[in-house]
Amino acid sequence: MKNRTLFKKIVKYLDHKNALVITGMRQVGKTTLMRQIFEVVESPKLWFDFDNPLDLLPFENIDYKAIFQKLSKEAKSKKERLFVFIDEIQNFPEITKIIKYHIDHYNVKYIVSGSSNYYLKNLFPESLSGRKFLFILNPLSFNEYLYFNNKISEPKVEYNFNDVLKDDTLWDYKKYELEYNDFIEYGGFPEVTLTEDNETKKQILKNIFASFFEKDIKIISDVKDIRELRDLILLLIPRVGNILDVTKLSNELGINRVKVYNYLELLQGLFFIRLLPKFSKSIDKTIAGGRKVYFSDTGLLNIIGRVNDGQLFENTVANQLINYGKLSYYNKRNKTEIDFILDKEYALEVKQKATLNNFKKLQKNSKDIGINKFFIISKKFVDIKNTIFPQML
Repeated sequence: MKNRTLFKKIVKYLDHKNALVITGMRQVGKTTLMRQIFEVVESPKLWFDFDNPLDLLPFENIDYKAIFQKLSKEAKSKKERLFVFIDEIQNFPEITKIIKYHIDHYNVKYIVSGSSNYYLKNLFPESLSGRKFLFILNPLSFNEYLYFNNKISEPKVEYNFNDVLKDDTLWDYKKYELEYNDFIEYGGFPEVTLTEDNETKKQILKNIFASFFEKDIKIISDVKDIRELRDLILLLIPRVGNILDVTKLSNELGINRVKVYNYLELLQGLFFIRLLPKFSKSIDKTIAGGRKVYFSDTGLLNIIGRVNDGQLFENTVANQLINYGKLSYYNKRNKTEIDFILDKEYALEVKQKATLNNFKKLQKNSKDIGINKFFIISKKFVDIKNTIFPQML
């Protein structure tokens, strides 16, 4: 079983006192990642799956000291540090108080997973402030996709944007062209990536989408009308890469704007979509409102509906760039725009096939907002200055 890039980052914190919290969409590999970490821990350790009601029993005692003693006995721990792994932690919110007590009094190391950032924000109260490290596991990056398909010997550990700013040749571009087209079409869920048959890939994606509604929406959230959320998702598809007009969405759905905002925050909190803010020159903040929407996995996007090739490519690039830092976009009165601003340092324009005019326009727009690093990300190979090919991201 291959390790995700996040594996090497997390194991660095195994000696730290803080709890390690892994979250992300369903089916992105959180349980597998936890199992791999479990295997490398040599200290006394225990595994619990809170999808199983029986695994909740040891933690239902109101005496937290007694819980620790029971866990230590089960793990045959004496003076060694005890490691406790819990999968699907959102099924038992009371666990946070136990975690805090055990960290403070017994130095227990908790490694836990949960499927929803939206829910985990409420699950981990201020009492755990300073006692947890939160890690988000996304669908596979293209680099991990290549690694899982045995095209490269090892994946990146760190994503540094400067590393991709080099002159790539036509050979570099062609090397992974077919793989990248597959990545655009089917996305980055590990099970999908490791499946060869395309029809089976589609069926897995349909199951993931169904599971999203059956578990994340019905169980975790308090959404009363699932159809409203479904219809919102369908309305978001043709808007991929575009600035959302919440008033229009509200009118089309027949619900108020506050509800639309709440649904959008829920979908983002469940890692289903990404909402990019507008870039501001201000060091302190980005401008509120008017966010651009992207789906967190293009495989899911293609199963739910279809967008044009340009939108699909731009969505794929957005999911790749998120590994390198914080993304925003620039738009001035709908006349001047830049697809992505990375960490307020790089201006990036996405094109199916870049042209010299695209480059000159990006150069001007970037300098107008005080950004001197600008690059075009072109799907098709072109020999133009400051061009990046998506296979290299």
